[in-house]
Formats: sequence, C-alpha cells, structure tokens
Amino acid sequence: MFRNTKFLLFFLLFLICLSSFLSYSAVFSVSSSVYIVPVKGEIDPGWQHFLERSLEEAAEADAAAVVLELNTPGGYIDTAQSAGELLRDFSSPIYAYVKPHALSAGAYLALCTDGIYMAPGATIGAAEPRILGSEVTDEKLVSAWEADMRGAAERQGKDPQLAAAMVRREIEIEGVVSGEELLTLTAAQAESLGFSDGTAADINELLEMIGQEGAGIVRLSPTGWEKLSGWLIKPYVATIILSLAFIFLILEVLTAGFGIAGLLSILCFGLYFGGHFFTGMSGWPAIFLFVLGIVLLLVEAFIPGFGIFGLVGLASVFASIVLSAASAGAGLKMLIISIAVSIVAGYLAFKYFQRKGVLRRFILYDAATKEEGYSSSADLSYLEGKPGKSVTPLRPAGIAEIEGSRLDVVSEGTYIPAGVEIEVIKVEGRRVVVRSKS
Repeated sequence: MFRNTKFLLFFLLFLICLSSFLSYSAVFSVSSSVYIVPVKGEIDPGWQHFLERSLEEAAEADAAAVVLELNTPGGYIDTAQSAGELLRDFSSPIYAYVKPHALSAGAYLALCTDGIYMAPGATIGAAEPRILGSEVTDEKLVSAWEADMRGAAERQGKDPQLAAAMVRREIEIEGVVSGEELLTLTAAQAESLGFSDGTAADINELLEMIGQEGAGIVRLSPTGWEKLSGWLIKPYVATIILSLAFIFLILEVLTAGFGIAGLLSILCFGLYFGGHFFTGMSGWPAIFLFVLGIVLLLVEAFIPGFGIFGLVGLASVFASIVLSAASAGAGLKMLIISIAVSIVAGYLAFKYFQRKGVLRRFILYDAATKEEGYSSSADLSYLEGKPGKSVTPLRPAGIAEIEGSRLDVVSEGTYIPAGVEIEVIKVEGRRVVVRSKS
C-alpha cells in the first residue's frame, strides 16, 4: 500500500509539472508580439535613428515580426538605402503595410521587406529621384537608383520592370503605364499585378494574413528629440536657422559688448550643427572646422586689417556648413541663400539703427574741419609772417619763441645768434623756416 501511495504521489507531481509546462508554453505563445513601426512624413536621417532603435527593441524582445506602417511621400535616397540594409539584415520577418501612401523612397523601403500589404485605396510608386524638389537630369544618379529598385524587387520576387517604371517616365508597360508618366499603383492594381501580397483593411487583418493572429501588438513612436532632429535638418528649416544665425551675428557686431544677439547666434549655430550631428549627417570634422574658423576670426579681430586669418576662418566656417548638409550641393545652396538673406537683413538693421541714433554712440559722424574752427597742433601754417626771437643760436636749426610758444625752427641757411629778432618766412608741415629781421 505504501508503494501505491508513493507511486500516486510521483504521478500527481508529474501531472503538476506537465500542467505548469503546458501553461507556460501557452502563455509564451500568446505573449509573442508584433512590433509596429510607423513611417510617417519624410524619410530622413532622424527617422533612421528611430528605425534603428525600434529594430533593437524588437530584437531584444524576440518579436515574432515587425510591420512598417507606411504613409510617406518619400525622402532622402541615401537614408532609404541605409534603412534598406537594416531591414534586410533583421533576423525576424519584416512586412510593409502601405496605409495610405508609399511613394518614392517609401516604395523602395516596402520592397526591402519580406512582403508588401496595402490598405484599400492605398498607392505605391512614383520613385523618380529629385534634389530639393527639382527634377534630376543626372543619368548616373537615375540609373543607379533604378538598379536599386530593380534589385529590391527581385529579392522580394516582384516584377523588376514595374519597379523600374516607378523611376523612369519613358518605360512603357502595356496595359499598365504609358511611356510618358511614372508608375503609381493602387492597392487593387498592385495585388492584381503581383506587386503586393494582399490587401488588408486593418492591422488585425494583416496579422491574420502573415500568420500572426492573436499576437500582441506593440506600437512604437519616435521620441521628441528624434522628431526635433529630423525637423531641424529639413533643407528649408536649416536654411532659416542659418539665416538667423548670421543675422544675429551681424546685430551683435553692430552693438557694443556681448549681448542677447550673440547668444541667439550661438544657439542657432548649435541647432544647425547639433541636428545634423545627432542624425549622423555630419561628424566631428565638420564641428572641428567650424570651431577652428571661429578661433581664426577671433584672432583676426585683434589684428589690423583683414588678412590670412580672416580668409581661412571664413573658409573653415563655410566648409563646415556645407559638409554638415545632406549633400555638398544642398549645403552650398543653403549657405548662399542664408548669406544673401542675412546681408539684406543686416543692411536694413544698419539703416534702422542709424535712423534711431543708436550707432552714434559707437561711430563718429562729425568731421573735424577748418570750417568748423578746428586746427590740428601739427598744422603750423598760421605762423607764416609772424615775428619772434631766437632763444638759442640757429646753426641753422634751433629754438625760437613765436607767439609766446617755444618752437623748433630752422634758418634759411645762415647763422643766427641767440636773442635776435626773427620772422617766419615759410611753413612746410612742421618745418618752420625763419630769417633775421636785421
């Protein structure tokens, strides 16, 4: 009986352990999660930092899958290419959910995932490369971008010709797009052409399509700094910040001491370089060049004139600004616009301060002229014809007393003893020529 009791106890213990294991397995399977990463607005380096952080969190949580929720007009091509590498190297499957737009660089990101799904009425395509809103005519750039789009489509098993037609207007696909416009597909068109893997009304329907029904959903969002840094590097925002930095710098020069204008100039330059630095668009070399330029300009401030230190300092500052931008062309364009704006604003500020009389505290406007009754101590022409007496012998130079003042004088060339009456016959600058009256 004892043996039977012992057997029952072991059997019950076995059942308890088995039940705990099954319960743990069930909980583990239910706790599998799908991470939703939004792609809203422009694809820029600031968003790429958010993507990197999101993928790290998903990897640490051993997420079952990641879904890119796309609603973007496109963005930086180099950022999309870097982000594409991150997506392809991720261990868990990543899916694109287009809701409602994945245009330009957004279409490329969708092709870099493991599958494309679209919401009803969503669109994808129009991936022609552009620089600062203007159409690109550089065939080298267009060809490279077309090859990237084709390669991404091939890796996902999609028709590469469809991807190429999104880049080049001249590509014609019968029944799909003419040779005069870029290809942009709706959800229904994309599914019928096999460019998308399905149409899902919402995220729950998408999870069913990818075999993750019942999975927990974790929605991520960018931090405040990620949003701010991404906003600061936008070309028009960066141009405004640079313009303000130069304007405040000019105002600081026009006013005495170091005040609020100088602090605001430093703040604007800090926002420009900080935004580009923390998004990875610029590095320490650009910041070093900027600091070096400022130091050289300060050195120049203590040297009369404007020489090599000033020229090298300006070149360093300008180079640092251009190097920090997304491209040399974009940086040069922002620099030229900001300098032009700041010059105009500086001129208007100078005129305003001049009219208000502020500059009269720092600039001498009154001229010292003879008409105003001013005579320099160096101007001795008024002594011409005046009488006097030699105080020392003139051999021919010596000292004479004229108009109650002792002056260095010189005779015509003859010797004049001391105490002799003389008269001034000529004044040449500070040279007073005299002769004896006897």
